[in-house]
Amino acid sequence: MDYATRYTAYQNAIEAYLNHLFTEEKPYGRLYEAIRYSLLAGGKRIRPVLTLEFARLGGVDWHLALPYACALELVHNYSLIHDDLPCMDDDDLRRGKPTNHRVYGETLAILAGDAMQPEAFRLIAQAPGMSAESRIDAVEILSKACGADGMVAGQVLDTVYDVEDVTGLTNLIRLKTGAMIAGAAELGCAAAGIFKEKRAQAVVFAEQLGLAFQIRDDVLDVVGDELTFGKPIGSDKDEGKITFVDVLGVDGCNQEVEACTNRAKAAIKDWEDHDFLWELADRMLGREN
Repeated sequence: MDYATRYTAYQNAIEAYLNHLFTEEKPYGRLYEAIRYSLLAGGKRIRPVLTLEFARLGGVDWHLALPYACALELVHNYSLIHDDLPCMDDDDLRRGKPTNHRVYGETLAILAGDAMQPEAFRLIAQAPGMSAESRIDAVEILSKACGADGMVAGQVLDTVYDVEDVTGLTNLIRLKTGAMIAGAAELGCAAAGIFKEKRAQAVVFAEQLGLAFQIRDDVLDVVGDELTFGKPIGSDKDEGKITFVDVLGVDGCNQEVEACTNRAKAAIKDWEDHDFLWELADRMLGREN
């Protein structure tokens, strides 16, 4: 199966799974509406795609990993809702649409994000076809990826501390973006029972992919097209943030994205059937959104 066909199959399965969540009639139905507004707003679904692909490479039916993949996507989208709030980045657009708090107000946006976190772990706990050991493993992986030593720590560095050099920016990205992308790959390993050396290689691949992704994001915030990018160009500068573009320049960033991509591919070069992941990494080099 070629790259585009496989990616589309994964995306379609992810969208179908997410679309069946939060559909019941409830007296607090506007909460569900706010959740679905962000959860179904599109996006590349790179993180859950990674979960499904690593599950497939581990030799299991990748459909069984959908609860794990979509649990992480719930957490990722909660983080986007909160990241856009006035107390954080105060953004008006996300994926080309008004941000959640602009549509539903700050209170409901915060509560929608709050609800998405525990619901993610419920998906893992109830995942059919997974052993208790696998579910526990998955809970630990996602907790670490999004918690005080993962994504939230990165958000703290981004909003509370003044990070201004390459070392600090790399650590910020490793936590804020990379931890969740690495967590996505590791969740696929948990679904398939991949341990030790191969899991470590999967994590290195995903960490380098995450670094490439965010550095490319920094470049697009300077040179991208707003309609294609889906959010305002120059928002980092307007918020007074120092990014990789400030310390390396656009050309230096492009070189670093290529270096990260090469390191990612090297981590899994000995895996059979790695072509899909290699092409995914290569597509980070020139992405426009």
